[in-house]
Amino acid sequence: MQKITEKISTLGQDEPFYSFEFFPPKTETGVQNLVARIRRMAQLNPLFVNITWGAGGSTSTKSLDLAALCYKELGLTTCLHLTCTNMDKKVIDDALLAAKSKGIRNILALRGDPPRGEEYWTPSEGQEFKHAVDLVKHIRSQYGDYFCIGVAAYPEGYADGSNPEEQDFRLDLPYLEEKTRAGADFIMTQLFFDTTQFVKFENTLREHPSGLFKSIPLIPGLLPINTYQSFIRTAKLSHAHIPESVLDRLNAVASSDDEEVKQAGVDILVSMIDQIYEKTNHRVRGFHFYTLNLERSVALILDKSNVVKSPLRIAGSSPAGTAFDSATSSIDSALASLKFSDPKVSMTAEASWDDFPNGRWGDPRSPAYGEIDGYGITLHVPANRALELWGHPTETSDISDLFVKYLQGKLPVLPWSEEEGLSAETKIIESKLVALNKQGLWTVASQPALNSVRSDDTVFGWGPPNGYVFQKALIEFFVPAETWLQLKKRLQSCSSDTLSYYACNNQGDFFSNMNAQDVNAVTWGVFPNREVVQPTIIEEQSFRAWAEEAFAIWTEWQHLYAKDSRTTELLGNIRDNYFLVSITHHDYVNTGALWEFL
Repeated sequence: MQKITEKISTLGQDEPFYSFEFFPPKTETGVQNLVARIRRMAQLNPLFVNITWGAGGSTSTKSLDLAALCYKELGLTTCLHLTCTNMDKKVIDDALLAAKSKGIRNILALRGDPPRGEEYWTPSEGQEFKHAVDLVKHIRSQYGDYFCIGVAAYPEGYADGSNPEEQDFRLDLPYLEEKTRAGADFIMTQLFFDTTQFVKFENTLREHPSGLFKSIPLIPGLLPINTYQSFIRTAKLSHAHIPESVLDRLNAVASSDDEEVKQAGVDILVSMIDQIYEKTNHRVRGFHFYTLNLERSVALILDKSNVVKSPLRIAGSSPAGTAFDSATSSIDSALASLKFSDPKVSMTAEASWDDFPNGRWGDPRSPAYGEIDGYGITLHVPANRALELWGHPTETSDISDLFVKYLQGKLPVLPWSEEEGLSAETKIIESKLVALNKQGLWTVASQPALNSVRSDDTVFGWGPPNGYVFQKALIEFFVPAETWLQLKKRLQSCSSDTLSYYACNNQGDFFSNMNAQDVNAVTWGVFPNREVVQPTIIEEQSFRAWAEEAFAIWTEWQHLYAKDSRTTELLGNIRDNYFLVSITHHDYVNTGALWEFL
């Protein structure tokens, strides 16, 4: 495998290039479908691909396997992310050794997000990495020049959300200089939408008195906009400033049509690429796409852009010396039969489950089913704000009060929600949810039943115009083990044709009246000239994946407090002695059926 910098050096002086980032999905089906997706996107001819490394090394095995497949089976120059904060040295060394054994020669060395709580900043024995520069130095000391090493930069300044006024890239320059001196070969930026700020950042780097940044490749990280909500969420998590022109463009179509949002997002990214390329006098000619494992927007951007437009590989051809189309390839034969022509046609057809990724559940078959890399399990707000909002609960009644206040609009966010307030549709069932939470059933997801509402409805609508949308009533909540035993008897008395349920605890005890292969569509839409679209389904794979995350959030909440505090003890007891329960009522015509049962 070539190093990224070696590949860049073979290009013409002003020749643009681009790269893609992928993350390992949470489900095995999602992983299988991601392989098919990467194969199609490989024919867009990216210079390289990045494979992310989950927070704390949570996806290390999957990340390494996916990186090896991209290189050995698909012939792609591959870069593996590696985070180091709060990681044992052995984990880092094992990952580097495995990467080398698999032929991977490119590493993006990142700090990663540290756990909350003062004691978690103090490395225990074997934990030697506090900052990305420590990782860069370690890689160089152990492997010399074998790896091409990339590091991260923040065009708007690094921010953890605790004090936005201190977000200034000039404050971060000494750290970037230190990482570069330690052996960084290229720089990749955090996502941004303010091109003026990026150009200012680039000019400052090139004119830096050290001369370190005069010729080092600087690759801007760009996020294709697929849906309005995901755009707002990601910008907030990354603390990216959104220029008024970008926000106005998206707000103009946000309430009308998901497809229009996607098209507006394509136009915004095309304009950003054009501006960066021209305003930096072609010094910046590489563009990295944070794909979120979605393909269609990326394909459309490359199709419309005059800067990064590149001829596609001929379908069926393979990079020299690879097994891309070999009969001996270990890729499933069904994947090997995939063909590619026009990205606007082929990718749309293959990506139908990603067209309208509304709702938290999504479709576990989708390659995009999972979390955005780098954030992992998150409380959605900085530690100091979390303490201000949630205080120091010591009784289960204190937790109930927090959930009720959130439903009543008196609290802006909970550990399982985002700081956006309740949706308009949740307001419709607010009184039902408040009653349940007062009884100690802490709800983390819900939706009312819906029968044939127009797709342009201001509360429930989604998708293209002139369509109709439907949804089943569902609810999901944490409940004490003893209450679950009572509820289980009632659920078992109902036919699965009426109610379906899933339940599990943190120890892995699992209960359901569904078969492992059953799939329950809870949201769907019918639109002119389209197949029925089912953007939200619930089944065993997705529930198990979400439950693991949902219980881990209790642990993250614990990390705000001293280890011996009553609050830490309370949150730990809840995590270890509660069940997460998901119930769906199939009679979507009778909008009160679920609530009558409860």
